[in-house]
Amino acid sequence: MKLYLNECGIVCALGDSHEQVKRAMFAGESGIAPTDAWSPGRVLPLGRVTGALPDDAALPLGQRSRNNRMALAALAQIRAAVDAAVLRYGANRIGIVIGTSTSGIAETEAALHAHSTGAPLPAEFHYAQQEMGSPAAMLARELNVSGPAYAHSSACASGAKAMASAARLIRMGLCDAVVTGGVDTLCGFTVAGFSALESVSAARCNPLSANREGINIGEGAALFLMTGEPAAVALCGWGEASDGHHMSAPDPAGSGARLAITEALTRAGIDAGQIDYINLHGTATIQNDAMESRVVHDLFGAAVPVSSTKGFTGHALGAAAALEAALIWLAMQDDNPEGLLPPHLWDGVPDPALPALNVAAPGARLGRPLDWALSNSFAFGGSNATLILGRTR
Repeated sequence: MKLYLNECGIVCALGDSHEQVKRAMFAGESGIAPTDAWSPGRVLPLGRVTGALPDDAALPLGQRSRNNRMALAALAQIRAAVDAAVLRYGANRIGIVIGTSTSGIAETEAALHAHSTGAPLPAEFHYAQQEMGSPAAMLARELNVSGPAYAHSSACASGAKAMASAARLIRMGLCDAVVTGGVDTLCGFTVAGFSALESVSAARCNPLSANREGINIGEGAALFLMTGEPAAVALCGWGEASDGHHMSAPDPAGSGARLAITEALTRAGIDAGQIDYINLHGTATIQNDAMESRVVHDLFGAAVPVSSTKGFTGHALGAAAALEAALIWLAMQDDNPEGLLPPHLWDGVPDPALPALNVAAPGARLGRPLDWALSNSFAFGGSNATLILGRTR
C-alpha cells in the first residue's frame, strides 16, 4: 500500500508559502540572519520565522504557545484538504502525529524569568504549554478529530519518526488519513544548550566544508496530509535505527545510520542506484559530517547529487526532518520539470579528510523530474531515521 503526501504546509526562515520557499531555495538565498533575541549580548545566525502567526486566543490556556501558532500557520495552508478528509472519512478516522522537541518551552522561560524578579507566575502561563504532546492535542482539537493523536520527541529525528508512525497507522487500518510532520520554535533553552556543547557556529553553517564550525539553530513547521489516495508524491520508504553509542555524538562508523538507510531502501523496494538526490542531515558539525559523508559514499558512491538544506533554514531540531521532506515535496511537483535540486550552501572548500560527494550547486538540475529522493536525520542519543520520497506521475 502506497502512502501519499497529498498536501503540504510549510513555514520556515525561507517564507510561509510554497512560492516564497521555492523561489528562495532554488535561487540559493539563505533565510538565516544574525540576531541576539535568544542569546542576549551574543549575536548568532539563526533561521528565524519573521512573518505573522495566527492568533491563539481561542485555544485553551494550556495550548497557547508560539510553537502551536507555528503549527496553525502550516495547517492553514492545507486546512481545506484536511477538512474535506474529515468529511470523507469521519473524525474518528483522522490521526495526528507530530514531531517536536521544544513545544512551549519559550513560554516557560518567559514565566520563570518574570517569577525570578519576585513577581508571581504570569496569568497567561500554564505548565501544559511545554508538554511535548501539546501540538498534537491542539491540532486534534482545532480539527475536531478523534483518531490517534500523539507526538514524537526524539530530537532531530522527531519529524521523520512522526511521518513513519503516520504511515504505520494507515497501514494498520487505524486511520484513513493522518496530519503529520513537525514543528519547533526558537527558544533560549536550545540556543544555550547547543552553545554549551560547543556545537553552535558564529557564522552561517558550512556543511561538508573544511572550515565548518557547527550548526545554526532554526525554527519552522511542516505538515502533510497523508492518505492512501494517489497524489504526485508518496512516502515510499522509511528506516529507523539506534546507535546506542553516545548521548550527543554519532557512532563514527555510522552503523545506525547505515541501517536506517538500507531499511528505507528495502521498504521502498528500490536499490541505491535509483536515488536521484540525497538530502543530507548535514549539520556542519565535525563529527556528523564525517560520519554521514562516509556512509553516503559507501552506499551510493560519488555520483548522486547531495545537499544539506540547513544553510537555508537552520537546524530546526524536531521539525528539521519534516521541513526537509517538505523541500523535497516542493521539488517533486509538476512545476519543476527540469528537476531543479535543493542546492548546498557552503564556502566550496571541501574537507580533504572526507570522501568526495557530488554537492549540488545553486542551479543544479537533473534535466528531468526528480523521481526518487532520500532524506537523512540523525539525532542525539543515536536516534536515526531515513525517509524516501517518490514521485508517482
